[in-house]
Amino acid sequence: MLRNLNELLTEALYWVPALIIALSFHEYAHGKAADLLGDPTPRNQGRLTLNPLKHVDPIGLLMLILVKFGWAKPVQVNPLFFRGERRRGMLKVALAGPATNFILALIAGIGLTICAELGRLGSGVFYHLFMFFVYLLIYNVNLGVFNLLPVPPLDGSKILFNLLPPKYSGFLYEIERYGSLILLVLLITGLYRYFLEPVAGFLITSILYLADLLVLPFF
Repeated sequence: MLRNLNELLTEALYWVPALIIALSFHEYAHGKAADLLGDPTPRNQGRLTLNPLKHVDPIGLLMLILVKFGWAKPVQVNPLFFRGERRRGMLKVALAGPATNFILALIAGIGLTICAELGRLGSGVFYHLFMFFVYLLIYNVNLGVFNLLPVPPLDGSKILFNLLPPKYSGFLYEIERYGSLILLVLLITGLYRYFLEPVAGFLITSILYLADLLVLPFF
């Protein structure tokens, strides 16, 4: 039992910081995108930071503890401040989070490929870095894909809202009232995995292939 506890604690040393980085960069990207478009709301609410405490959502944290997957507190934005067309601005803000996760996933893929090659030299430190990059890759891909689900308050719903014609807005806002409940059901029942696992698996394989192409010629 003590051995299992030690293994869980050791594993947590890899996945906890990886998940914190994925969540913090995701929400910061939303806030920064809105800030660049002229909206002062994220800055005024202290969300233009990588401090994870500023992005904690109680229910998302509870789901993180229960099912090892959750979400952060959505960044509030006010499209009335946006320069240019508001729907396009909201689309950019919604896409910023998942896009940042996929960029971090590529960086993680490159990092773990480098560590795998350098690890052949025999230094144990590369193993620990390798494991951290593995979790950083997995969590960023999973978080990016998960947030593309068209369920409020996830980014996918905001993307859908701003792509569909305005005549559907009433129906979509009605769904938004039950978004958190739908999200909890998807997480607790595991139904989200039917979308997440095949898409995330394909992306992880593709990222690792691309990382090999970028890194291996130097070894």
